[in-house]
Amino acid sequence: MRYASITERLADLGSGKWSLHIRARQLKASGADIIELTIGEPDLPPDRALLDECQRAMNAGRYRYSNGRGEPTVVAAVAEKYRRRRADVTNENVLCFPGTQTALFAVILGLAEAGDAVLVGDPLYATYEGVIRSTGAHPVLVPLKPEFGFHMQAEDLEKAITPESRVLLLNTPHNPTGAVLTAEEIAAIGEVARRHDLWIVCDEVYEELVFDAVFASPFDNPDFAERTIVVSSISKSHAAPGFRSGWAVGPVEFTERLLPVSETMLFGTQPFIADMTAYALTHDIDTARRMRLSYKSRAAQIVAGLAAAPGIEVFAPEAGMFILIDVSGTGLDGDAFAWALLEEEGVAVMPGSSFGDEAQNYLRVSLTVPDGAIDEACRRISALAERASLRKERCA
Repeated sequence: MRYASITERLADLGSGKWSLHIRARQLKASGADIIELTIGEPDLPPDRALLDECQRAMNAGRYRYSNGRGEPTVVAAVAEKYRRRRADVTNENVLCFPGTQTALFAVILGLAEAGDAVLVGDPLYATYEGVIRSTGAHPVLVPLKPEFGFHMQAEDLEKAITPESRVLLLNTPHNPTGAVLTAEEIAAIGEVARRHDLWIVCDEVYEELVFDAVFASPFDNPDFAERTIVVSSISKSHAAPGFRSGWAVGPVEFTERLLPVSETMLFGTQPFIADMTAYALTHDIDTARRMRLSYKSRAAQIVAGLAAAPGIEVFAPEAGMFILIDVSGTGLDGDAFAWALLEEEGVAVMPGSSFGDEAQNYLRVSLTVPDGAIDEACRRISALAERASLRKERCA
């Protein structure tokens, strides 16, 4: 039988990137003692008020068809959130989707096609390459260098641009590195995008999980308003990943042109979840603050816990729920170390290869487990690092 070419383009870009996580879940289900530090699933539940609002809406009959743009209450709430950042935002700038991933897929589908290039930082979130290739476009990787704290540099972006470049996919705060771009860095990057007439698509799902840095966005700069689209959701900010509630905010012309694409894909989201999202965005809920404090503390805990581990270098994040660890000094790359860590020590982390060429020597470690489990994970990581480093010395 014949298949569309998209199935070939995405053949190696699906769940294979999460094979270690899947194996860890299997081991855990069989009774193995596994410390799971793989995916970005908040360890706090959603605030009780959100669950109550969702249930209230369902009991009130809010389970019928919605519309393509989104329920009026949540569209208005999203518009108000971004109007606090830029005064000209209206409801017409907003489209609602089931989560950031769907929003990102639809947005890139509306901006790029076969023969186009989409620029993206490397390391990059695991699904970005698939989102880009699904359109027929191809990714062009801009190296994010550890000596710059994994912050994209405007000159590196400029070097990567080709005549096929159409879109810059930006992610700040960044997954997997936790880097937060400064306003000055964004201004320089935005100027490069303006000179080369690039769209800027900015994934800001970790906006409310910034530790001590100051969050900045190209969306907030009027000079880049005509070319910037933000995607985000309540998955991280309100510890509600399973509810799949997100949005895209961009120029009115863009949302009008993308709306038929969205309607063809989805024709609306669940009204009861929209009501919960509107409540989340219009009430003072402290979930993000609590997670922010917890993740910052756990990141510091890992830095301290691995300080004496041979061959290990830890990069403290500026935001988010992950920390990046370079294991190349042990003589192993990220893949080999991660699988050995699971099989020998019962700790599941994400190998850096899931996040691009520049992350081959890294592990991405989630901060979403209790402090005691963090301490035990550090002990087990250190034990493997010591064994690997001894083997490296013997072979030298």
